[in-house]
Amino acid sequence: MNSKAAQDTRSEAQVAARLSHIRIVLINTTHPGNIGATARAMKVMGLTNLHLVSPQGFPCAEATAMASGADDLLQRATLHDSLDSALEGCSLVLGTSARMRSLPMPQMDLRAAASSAMHEHEGQDIAILFGQERAGLTNDEIYRCHQLVHIDTNPEYGSLNLSQAVQVMAYELRMAVIGEAGINIEPSDWVPVDAGQMELFFTHLEQMLLDIRFLNPEQPKRLMARLRRLFNRARPDQNEMNILRGILAASQRAAKGDGG
Repeated sequence: MNSKAAQDTRSEAQVAARLSHIRIVLINTTHPGNIGATARAMKVMGLTNLHLVSPQGFPCAEATAMASGADDLLQRATLHDSLDSALEGCSLVLGTSARMRSLPMPQMDLRAAASSAMHEHEGQDIAILFGQERAGLTNDEIYRCHQLVHIDTNPEYGSLNLSQAVQVMAYELRMAVIGEAGINIEPSDWVPVDAGQMELFFTHLEQMLLDIRFLNPEQPKRLMARLRRLFNRARPDQNEMNILRGILAASQRAAKGDGG
């Protein structure tokens, strides 16, 4: 192997290693053909990590046919019965959504989202969520995201098929990796906690707010949605999470009149 071929092989190995930490998460997909087409879109860009949350009619011959040679991704796909399971171990969660929400969320365009994902602390898994074909991500699913990703399309006709949206996202991710190939990113002592720990924190936070009678139990969702947005934007690391959970526990003890 000549030096140029060896360099190309090393570069592709580096690209594959970085992309292996990206999870494409399809939620409650209704048409198995879209799962197969998504696998094809992923493989052509070097993405291999497909996660399916409660897919309808999968596995299916139609999915295999639409994969068109990427059926190995279908065979290795991880199936989940809940979004919690699909996000386990992920430090960054990006959601694709075109709908306007009553509570606006931080949004990035596709290129900025890909760059953000590639600058995530090395070794951390990143999830990119795609909702059901007809309705997209639900509000509860959006609340699990740190950022929303917007695909800029023709305002007069912005309809993208699920696999097309994955294809565009996968391309930008690949370009982001190639753009930084060979560049060493300095290590950081900031490693954000994963999605599972964040969800445990939000459960604890809600209970503490109920204990101190700050949260109205009849209408908890609005306040909790804003608090989710706040803390997801902050993205605490393990030490910061330990401090936050300690504050919550101390507040609960004080509310019960226990100073110990």
